[in-house]
Amino acid sequence: MRVFILLLTLLAFSSAENYTFLVQPYSKEMELEAKIIAEIATSSVREKIELFIPHMSEMEEKIYSRYFKLSSKCETANFVFVNKAVENEILCDNTNRLFFTNNYRKLLSDEKYYGALFWNKSRPNIVFIKKRLEKRAIELPKTFDQFIENF
Repeated sequence: MRVFILLLTLLAFSSAENYTFLVQPYSKEMELEAKIIAEIATSSVREKIELFIPHMSEMEEKIYSRYFKLSSKCETANFVFVNKAVENEILCDNTNRLFFTNNYRKLLSDEKYYGALFWNKSRPNIVFIKKRLEKRAIELPKTFDQFIENF
């Protein structure tokens, strides 16, 4: 009987890593977000991407570093993803970098953002504003045409 209980315990521990999503509830969503942002950034920027995320958490750093070279300063990045509220919205000048957000309202109200990735009903939504793409001379692949809105 003890051997049977020991075998069941070992079996349970061997499959425990399948349930790590219960410990880190947002890592899967953040992983998907990072993949989508990587696709958007590589389609938008024609050079090697240096990503800056204001107030980046350790988990974000761990996940996003798989897809990007991370920058600790906005001034050295060429792609800025603002996924949290930033005080006074003063990051850096937007002359040589692209700004992307996860807030649809921020996208509509601030001209420096050319697109947004936000979650609605547990699904990712992507929006680009056509005039801002044209202003920045960004040519996205045809696969992104369905996400471009004309305001």
